Amino acid sequence: MHKNERQALIKQIITQHTIRTQEDLLKRLQEKDITIAQATISRDMRDLKIIKTIDESGKSKFTLYDPSFAQKQEEKDKLINLFNDIVTKIEHVQFLTIIHTLPDNASLLAAMIDDVHLPEVKCSLAGFDTVVLIVSDEEHAIEMENYFTEIWEKRMNESDKSLENRVEGK
Repeated sequence: MHKNERQALIKQIITQHTIRTQEDLLKRLQEKDITIAQATISRDMRDLKIIKTIDESGKSKFTLYDPSFAQKQEEKDKLINLFNDIVTKIEHVQFLTIIHTLPDNASLLAAMIDDVHLPEVKCSLAGFDTVVLIVSDEEHAIEMENYFTEIWEKRMNESDKSLENRVEGK
């Protein structure tokens, strides 16, 4: 098997299966009657820019490096940090998700939401202290409200724990 074919197969295996170790990858290749050395797998993984990430269960797994994914994650992290600093209330009305902010912060939050390109959000409108997100229907508005409320409540819970630890002297 040629290098290009083998690397294409490795990419396919990595994207279709949860591969946690090089040994897991070796076994998947052996199932397809492909025998290669560990050093070859290491070189192929380096060539293909396969990296370890953490999955939803908290365990590491191999994935193809996507620079746009890293940038999107950085943008989401910035949005979450900003969100935690300036949001005061979240609600939805029909197909609208309404986010209330500290005074003079709505346009900044709307711009960050636009940069992240949340697929549910069709448009954002910002006033002085309110962002209105227009989505396709009420179901998506509820999803957006829940998404942002989860971020907000997580911050509130972390603040409460931090305060408790300070009070208890931890």
